[in-house]
Amino acid sequence: MKNKDRFLKKMLNRLVACVFLTLIVFQNNGYANNEIVQDTIKFKQYKGKVIDSKSKKPLVFATLIVNNTNISSITNTQGEFLLKIPTDYINHRVTISFLGYTSKVIDFNDLNESDIVIKLETHIEELSEIKINIEDANSLVRAMLKSRGDNYFDFPTSMTAFYRETIKKRRNYVSLSEAVVEVNKQAYTNSKNDLIKLYKARKNTDYNKLDTITLKLKGGPSSTLKIDVMKNPLDFFGNEIFDRYQFNFETSTKIDDKPVYVVKFKQKKHIKDPLYYGKLFIDANSFALVSTKFHLNLEDKKEASRLFVVKKPKKATVIPTQAIYQINYREKNGKWHFGYSRIELGFKIDYDKRLFNSVYNIVMEMAITDWEEITENTTIKFRDRLKPSVILSDEVQGFADPKFWGEYNVIEPEKPIENAIKKIQKQLEKNK
Repeated sequence: MKNKDRFLKKMLNRLVACVFLTLIVFQNNGYANNEIVQDTIKFKQYKGKVIDSKSKKPLVFATLIVNNTNISSITNTQGEFLLKIPTDYINHRVTISFLGYTSKVIDFNDLNESDIVIKLETHIEELSEIKINIEDANSLVRAMLKSRGDNYFDFPTSMTAFYRETIKKRRNYVSLSEAVVEVNKQAYTNSKNDLIKLYKARKNTDYNKLDTITLKLKGGPSSTLKIDVMKNPLDFFGNEIFDRYQFNFETSTKIDDKPVYVVKFKQKKHIKDPLYYGKLFIDANSFALVSTKFHLNLEDKKEASRLFVVKKPKKATVIPTQAIYQINYREKNGKWHFGYSRIELGFKIDYDKRLFNSVYNIVMEMAITDWEEITENTTIKFRDRLKPSVILSDEVQGFADPKFWGEYNVIEPEKPIENAIKKIQKQLEKNK
């Protein structure tokens, strides 16, 4: 039992995104290279929104894929998207999909480039009519894990990804970071870690609003890859952990017109160590994991704090308030691959002899926007690799250059983030 407990704590420490609470330090390092490379690919840019056809509510994290290519994007928390299509593919149609809705295929050439509204409809058939032909949810999850080698990429890929990291103090954004990274994604049957190279990055922080301490995120882009359940299945549902969970079926759904099982999981009542709880969305035909959203159990605040906090002031007490994780996979020619991940963390910091506490909320997200198979024995050079412990540093570039990202697809900023960018920029300019 002791060996299992040690394994469990090691697993959780690997997966949760750690933070430093320490004195403010202005940093610059060689990882955040802000050099702007002249764009060589011409493209057309489309902006719009994906909504529910009846309620008009935005569909958050809906996927847009340029047909017959590996180019894709995703909507933000307001349902908004920005999609850049190279002119070589301008006549390709775009497929828009969202879990539980009927996918739609659209020719963007027929639409206004800057004011597109895409309405998706829920499936007409009753979702309960999707038959469950698996004995129990436990068996289905085991079948999902067993089918990993058949369902996911069995070859290495070079992926282009957009990464965003935000920190809010209560309701105000105090730090915003964005980066374009190259990911050497290993085959899903390969136990080696994925590699990351930072290509372009920018960051602004309003230190005046961080009082005497700041949150330093350890891992950044690496953290969003570590929660890839199907790349690291033993960390989530290995033999030492699987039996500690309870699995149950919920109402089935569909994605891309394919039936999807929904499995709810949580730790058994007698298990006291903090584990995860959430839902698995599993393709009914192939048993591939399509999507998952889960939380870390934070009932034991003291133990949960140990998982996250690397360093803190002696007189500060750090209490985790939320830890939410989400991963979406995409399918190409019958094989699935990592497409999007998001980590949301919340912390309350109490100080001795201080009347009010500080509340921070952190979001890290990564979206794969393009990929290609690695056909030669090439890898990111050691000197170019982003270390798992890296903290994205502050850059003078800021958020002013509209040509910064060129042809790269990004996640469209929400309105509050856009406003925060302007406010932070102005504040930093005043303090020069």
